[in-house]
Amino acid sequence: MTMSSSTSSRRPLTPGQSRRLRLLALLFLIISADVLLLGLQPGINLFVFANLVSAVLLIVARAHLSRLQQAGCLLLSLAATTPLLEQASWMGIAIALAALAVVALAAAGLMPRQRTRIPAAILRFFLAIPGRVRRAPSHVMGRGRQQVTSSHLWSQIKAWIIPVGLACGFLTLFSIANPMIGILFDHLSFDLLLRLFDLDRIGLWIVVGVLGGALLRPHLQHITIRRRCDASLNVLFGEAMLLRSLALFNVVFALQTGLDLTYLWGGAELPAHMSYARYAHRGAYPLIVTALLAAVFVLAAMRPGGPGSRSRLIRGLVYLWIAQNVLLCLSAMLRLDLYVEIYSLTELRLAAGIWMGLVATGLLLILLRIRFNQSNAWLVSLSSIALATVLFVSALADLPAFIARFNVEHSREISGKGLPLDLFYLRELGPSALPALDTYIAAVETMAGPQRDLARDIRSRLAYAALRRPDDWRSWTFRKARQNAYILLTAPVAR
Repeated sequence: MTMSSSTSSRRPLTPGQSRRLRLLALLFLIISADVLLLGLQPGINLFVFANLVSAVLLIVARAHLSRLQQAGCLLLSLAATTPLLEQASWMGIAIALAALAVVALAAAGLMPRQRTRIPAAILRFFLAIPGRVRRAPSHVMGRGRQQVTSSHLWSQIKAWIIPVGLACGFLTLFSIANPMIGILFDHLSFDLLLRLFDLDRIGLWIVVGVLGGALLRPHLQHITIRRRCDASLNVLFGEAMLLRSLALFNVVFALQTGLDLTYLWGGAELPAHMSYARYAHRGAYPLIVTALLAAVFVLAAMRPGGPGSRSRLIRGLVYLWIAQNVLLCLSAMLRLDLYVEIYSLTELRLAAGIWMGLVATGLLLILLRIRFNQSNAWLVSLSSIALATVLFVSALADLPAFIARFNVEHSREISGKGLPLDLFYLRELGPSALPALDTYIAAVETMAGPQRDLARDIRSRLAYAALRRPDDWRSWTFRKARQNAYILLTAPVAR
């Protein structure tokens, strides 16, 4: 018999066998998480655990995946978890969770055939988890979908009191009657039992149990779309109302656009009581909120089949308004750049700049959706790809090192402009700031004063703290390895 025929003749698992296999897989994942993650700093352990979860999902897969599909799922998992090798961050964890959701849906045969619906399926998967957690006690107690009440819970607890109490009594009698059992009890460490069931371990088990159970048997949240809502939108966003609104919006936005073109892009002189930094700072964040509100309005007004999608005049006004909103986003980014040049760069300001770019990208995608009459699923899919790309690149990049280098290069001590370097903020950036800090120390070496001494002190403290990090392979990352190598190579700088 050939291998292909033996594989095809293999009987599918019964529901009971499948349930037991998933339970064993979940126990394996909980034990693996305990060994890899508990009490350790995040590092390569997250990378190993995430890909271990992917492998387990494919082993217990309910869908009949080909070897090519299984290899594709594993490659997706490896690629998506690559940022965790560089440095553990919430962005890398978010990308890894999304990849695990894709693998789980593929393993369960729930992957949508249309690729544009994959982001919605991932969202529905995560939305279904809270409901499953809420219903879990009912399934454990064998009550199906019935709600577990406090009286039923107490009756279950009371049902276990007598068996557990009698079992403990029998063990006590056996320890008296049998010296071997007594010796075994004498060697039991109560402290070991406390460490085995401490709160951190129990919390980790619960989190892994919830996520692992959801991944091993994924469900998709049912989302009902009411047609009444679409009818009410047709009444609210009528053709006449859209024409009036878009005409007024374009006029109001033209005022802001004209001022930005004059003062920001054209370099015209501001009034005497206002600086460019103040002008830039006051407008950066409100303009992004304005662009987001505009995007929501356009999506509601220009939905497929609505009055706005049939009028060429309305479409033209929408194109003009979106173009003005994109220019507002670019102006907000320029405002932020002008402010940062004077008041330095921070992680929050860098995140704001990235967010502004994402909003501008989303507006352009909305414009393309309207122009080519695409669906909202198409828009959500491309927007999700843009968001995932930004998160992936941001998780791979050493943003604290970039911020530290930027602030050093634009400090008054180095460039002769702006404000003095905020050394305390550089300390908050951690060991990633060490190369930039060394550049600063070399530049102010001939200067006497507290700033030079403070820089040296912060440098030595950062290096000392970095070298004292736990040396466990499970907490290893590329970034930590590079930082330690740099510290050992440049040790004389600290002297």
